[in-house]
Amino acid sequence: MEEARKRITARVSDNVRVALEQAAELLGATVNQFVVQTAFQEAQRVIERESVIRLSQKDARKVLALLDHPPKPNKRLKDAVKQFRGTVRA
Repeated sequence: MEEARKRITARVSDNVRVALEQAAELLGATVNQFVVQTAFQEAQRVIERESVIRLSQKDARKVLALLDHPPKPNKRLKDAVKQFRGTVRA
């Protein structure tokens, strides 16, 4: 069973159209194939960049150490919890 497809259209200047056509031709693709594939790859890159947190080994060790041995809550944290509980109903 084929997945439903939606249409995306874009208006572009002549120089953008020419560049897209040239790049697609160099890759042996249609302009539509080139635009969709390139946009999809960039979308995946952006999603990964914004979804993944990268840490150095030193920072990762610090995070893990804090998870294993969390610090005692200070006054600011306790006040924040009180304020949160006062504004949220469970």
